[in-house]
Amino acid sequence: MRNDPSAREPIVLLPHNRRGFFRDCTLILTAATVSDLAIGADETEPALRIGLMTDLHHADKAPVGTRHYRETLDKLAEAGRELQSQRPDFIVELGDIIDAADSVDVERRYLATINRPFSQICPDRHYVLGNHCVDTLTKAEFLGGIERENSFYSFDRGEFHFIVLDACFRGDGEPYGRRNFVWTDPNIPPQELEWLRGDLEQTAKKTVVFAHQRLDVSDSHGVKNAPAVRQLLESSGKVLAVLQGHSHKNDVKHIGGIFYCTLAAMIEGSGAENNSYSLMRIFPSGEIRLDGFRKQADYHWHG
Repeated sequence: MRNDPSAREPIVLLPHNRRGFFRDCTLILTAATVSDLAIGADETEPALRIGLMTDLHHADKAPVGTRHYRETLDKLAEAGRELQSQRPDFIVELGDIIDAADSVDVERRYLATINRPFSQICPDRHYVLGNHCVDTLTKAEFLGGIERENSFYSFDRGEFHFIVLDACFRGDGEPYGRRNFVWTDPNIPPQELEWLRGDLEQTAKKTVVFAHQRLDVSDSHGVKNAPAVRQLLESSGKVLAVLQGHSHKNDVKHIGGIFYCTLAAMIEGSGAENNSYSLMRIFPSGEIRLDGFRKQADYHWHG
C-alpha cells in the first residue's frame, strides 16, 4: 500500500502468543515468511479503518539536524491524499503536531497552518497532546486552536473503545505550558489515573489507547509512572494495543498481553521518501493490521 512500492520496507508481523505462531512475539522480517504465516488470518472486512501519524513538528524555520520543519506541509499533503483514498473512519495525530516558536502568536500561526490541511483529511479527527504542542502555548490555547475541550478523553466507534491520554504533566502535577517543564519529566497525574481506572471499568468493549510519550520504556522518552499506567491497562483485560510516538522511530513491545507500537515521525528526513504515516485496520475479532507508508513499518497482531 505504500506510495512508492519499490521502496517498501520489509513487513514486520507480530502474531499474538495464543495463536501459537512463535513464542515471545519474535519479529518476522521477510515477506515470504509473512505470507506463509498470514494464512488463516481474519478474512472479514475490517470493523474500522484509522489513519495515524505522529510528530509532524510543523514550523516555519530552517532544518535542524534531521528535522526538516518546512517540509511537513508537503508530507502531510501526501498522507492526506493516501488516507482519504482509504476512507478512514477517523484519524489520529499522536502528538507534536507543531514545533516550538519564540512567541505565542507565531506558535498559534504554526498550529493554524498545519491544522488546516490535517482537518480536511477526515471530519472525525483526534489529537494527542505532545510536549512541543505546549512549548509556548498553554494547554487551553492549544486545545482552542484545534477546537477541542479536553486533553484526555475516550470515545466509542462501533464495538471498540478508544482512549486518548495526556502525559504532559510535571512530576508535581503541574500541566506543561509556557516552557515551565523539562521534556524528560512526563507523567500521568493521579486525577487522570483515577479517570482512566473508571473509564476502563465502565466499558465492556475491546480498547485501543493513544498516547504521545511512551508507556513501554523507562528511558528519557518514557512516562515516569508508566508501570502504574500499564497496571491499569493490563488489569482491565480489555486493552488490545497502545499507539504512541515521541521517540521518532519504529518500535514495538509486547508487555502484559498488550502491544505497545511506537510510530515513526513524519518530521525526520528530507523529501517524500522520508515521509511516515499509516492506516490501522481493526477487525471484529480484535485482529489489528497496521499498513505503513514510506518509513513507517507494517505490523500485524491478533487480539
